[in-house]
Amino acid sequence: MTTVAAYAAPAAKAPLERTTIERRAVGEYDVLIDIKFAGICHSDIHQAREGWGEAIFPMVPGHEIAGVVSEVGSGVTKFKAGDRVGVGCLVDSCRECENCRAGQEQYCLNGGFGSTYNAIGRDGTPNHGGYSQKIVVDENFVVRIPDGLSLDVAAPLLCAGITTYSPLKRWNAGPGKKVAVLGMGGLGHMGVKIAHALGAEVTVLSQSLRKKDDGLKLGADHYYATSDPKTFEELRGTFDLILSTVSAPLDFNAYLSLLKTEGALVNVGAPEEPVSLNLFSVIGGGKTLAGSMIGGIRETQEMLDFCAGHGIGAEIELIAASEINEAYERVLASDVRYRFVIDTATI
Repeated sequence: MTTVAAYAAPAAKAPLERTTIERRAVGEYDVLIDIKFAGICHSDIHQAREGWGEAIFPMVPGHEIAGVVSEVGSGVTKFKAGDRVGVGCLVDSCRECENCRAGQEQYCLNGGFGSTYNAIGRDGTPNHGGYSQKIVVDENFVVRIPDGLSLDVAAPLLCAGITTYSPLKRWNAGPGKKVAVLGMGGLGHMGVKIAHALGAEVTVLSQSLRKKDDGLKLGADHYYATSDPKTFEELRGTFDLILSTVSAPLDFNAYLSLLKTEGALVNVGAPEEPVSLNLFSVIGGGKTLAGSMIGGIRETQEMLDFCAGHGIGAEIELIAASEINEAYERVLASDVRYRFVIDTATI
């Protein structure tokens, strides 16, 4: 066991505070990573404040982890000390079910995947995430960060990047396709960059035009305010795909009206409250209302390689660990452009 410094929420809705945690000894197939940077995802706030239900405390959040390998187990073949690596939202799965064998570990059929934090690990102890100095992870759940990506801007790709890349690829965003990204935040700004790099015609749908200049600079072709009723009149029947990145309840009937016949509205944001839907908004026009959750390990590596090849990193604001609680409040106030990243040297 190794004792490392970390920032943890001692209880639901309590401010995060500096503490120490125990990391397991490096096993045969484990990789010990010196964490350099950890992104702050809205999911961290949902879980630390029990917005998605009962959680495990004390909790060390963080599933956007970028660092450097410092030690490997005797059976490790994929990595060596000094490698630049990342860890995302999952650190284990059954590896035997149909989905795991297909590279979709995030949809593991045998008890679900092993979450990076707010979960009990295979050793029976709570998993702790990236707001810490070090982490031990099975080599099969570690990905390589290409040299073309700086570690600080790569960290958010381990969640925000794969969460948007996976559905954009699955629903064939590319040349000739009109794609709308709903929400211009931590997820949304990555959706804009990736959809643009894939060759799609990209529209941002945001509450206001406050971030319009940013959106166009990041690759959007068009930008509309959803607070303006004329937006829904003008854009009716326009899009092949709408990627919803918001974590607040939506009027799905209104957004479904913006799809072409047989278009798809895919959700990657997860509101804490239930939402309502008139099914005729789906049936009429043969439309699809779908969901997507992160991506498997193989696809996460594909995403990182794609981003490196296209010069795509997250737009970040680098903070010290002592600023985490302030950052949480700023995320809730939509006051970040576009991802807070913790410099873990400050923990």
